[in-house]
Amino acid sequence: MSNVAYIFPGQGSQQAGMGRALAETYSVARETFAEADEILGFGLSALCFGGPAETLTETTNAQPAILVTSVAALRALRATRADLPAPCCTAGHSLGEYSALVAAGALAFPDAVRLTRLRGELMAGAGSAHPGSMAAILRLPDEQVANICRQAAERSGDAVQVANYNSPGQVVISGGPAGVATALELVKSAGGRAMPLAVSVAAHSVLMIPAAAEFAGHVAGMSFNDPQLPVIGNVRALPLTSAAEIRAELVAQLTSPVQWTASMEHMAQAGAATFIEIGPGGVLTGLARRINPAFVTANVAEPAHIEALA
Repeated sequence: MSNVAYIFPGQGSQQAGMGRALAETYSVARETFAEADEILGFGLSALCFGGPAETLTETTNAQPAILVTSVAALRALRATRADLPAPCCTAGHSLGEYSALVAAGALAFPDAVRLTRLRGELMAGAGSAHPGSMAAILRLPDEQVANICRQAAERSGDAVQVANYNSPGQVVISGGPAGVATALELVKSAGGRAMPLAVSVAAHSVLMIPAAAEFAGHVAGMSFNDPQLPVIGNVRALPLTSAAEIRAELVAQLTSPVQWTASMEHMAQAGAATFIEIGPGGVLTGLARRINPAFVTANVAEPAHIEALA
């Protein structure tokens, strides 16, 4: 069995210029961007290739843009490097889970493009109705951060919870402004370090309940296949084995923490030792090294990366 796992980045990895070299070099990547443009009815490819960055960063654009760039890189990899072993499993961080589902044959690419665009629109709408904030917390154990969130929610009367368990000592919290502000005070008192994030959408928190409720109706009408390889879901850090589990996962994911550390550990226990991050940026590669310095990592975001894979 292969010891290689494919992992796919989530929102925040977008950058103007992403995917341009892939499209210039590989026809399959170029066709992937063209297909997405046709599905969405506007030039997503131009936005990825040339920005402007502030428009690309809008959640309604960033979510499909990262998905499409990731799938373009995946298709280019598969088309040109048949000598590489097939992955033993796959996972994606938050939004990246959609790319992982495409990679596993569980979700058709056109449906993934539509769903990520809709997901971005619903999350943006929920953020406009109930503005929130997020912050990265460093240097504290996971359970201590979770306890701080519970204390802050009680003191402030506002929502705040863990959004991402990214790696040991790196947790992201999410919620209402008062809840997060109270949590940050408690974090500093406990000797932790807090880094507020430049967002107004409280992802993976109860503030996304309205978005999740509406999203559930769309997901229910979407066609999914059983995955052709294990996809480790964010919510429970366990394989998604059926279409029903995938539907439940994609809805629950909007309001639940991303169990990324546990997901990586599950893949390692299943035999994965090399993790190839497919898509823009290198966030997950950095997290992998923090989770286990023995992990072998590689990125696939540019043509040179594909050619360099051993």
